[in-house]
Amino acid sequence: MKRRLFDPGSHTGPASLGLLLLRLGFGLSMALGHGWGKLRSFGELAATFPDPLGIGSRLSLMGAIGGEFVCPLLLALGLGTRLAAIPAAFTMGVAVFVIHAADPFAKQEKALLFLVAFAALVFTGAGRYSLDAKLGK
Repeated sequence: MKRRLFDPGSHTGPASLGLLLLRLGFGLSMALGHGWGKLRSFGELAATFPDPLGIGSRLSLMGAIGGEFVCPLLLALGLGTRLAAIPAAFTMGVAVFVIHAADPFAKQEKALLFLVAFAALVFTGAGRYSLDAKLGK
């Protein structure tokens, strides 16, 4: 299991550089632009956060913080990339298809772009410029 979890994929230098840019750009944008605010405001948001999965507002917020802050930071580092991309993609899927389902495409677009980027990382791995590559050696 360890080998698969930290498998960065077999990519050339230029492809790995592209994956590094993808991980840093989308991972840090999500973590700093969306997840950090939720983490900082946890106390104020916990009772009123949307509960699209029926697990309670507090657990929904914790899941959103995991998918929008913790996992994207792991993606930026390239640590457990394939596994970390799954909750990040799931969170964006909930945002697109549940939270913003009735909204116009312009409102759904950002979450959809994050969803596509995170889903791509599930299949590609982190590339050779990552902690996955270092740990996998």
